[in-house]
Amino acid sequence: MSSDPLLPRRASVEVLRAEAADELQALQIERLRAGEDPWDFMEDLPTVDELVVFTLRAEHIEADGGLRPTHARNQRLLRQIAAQYPELSRAVWRMLGAENTHRRWDAVVRVIGDA
Repeated sequence: MSSDPLLPRRASVEVLRAEAADELQALQIERLRAGEDPWDFMEDLPTVDELVVFTLRAEHIEADGGLRPTHARNQRLLRQIAAQYPELSRAVWRMLGAENTHRRWDAVVRVIGDA
């Protein structure tokens, strides 16, 4: 367990993954109904485990007063999630290793200008 009071263990990974899979499926259906081509958007969507990590990260940010974390705090928070939920370690390390990605939802994406 984590000693950080902002990181209480919320649920089992199986429950978190089931919730994330439902959310991801709803998002896919919404985009398909809007007429988007799956070839254009499927690669941009997070995996189930990435969505779980982002959900946990968002809950921790909210518990910390909603302040956007610094780069160092974000890195520490992701590492704490990996320690608390070892099953999500692979997704966390992938996210930590991505310096800058093309996906707008990513924690490390940098938007330059009005793109």
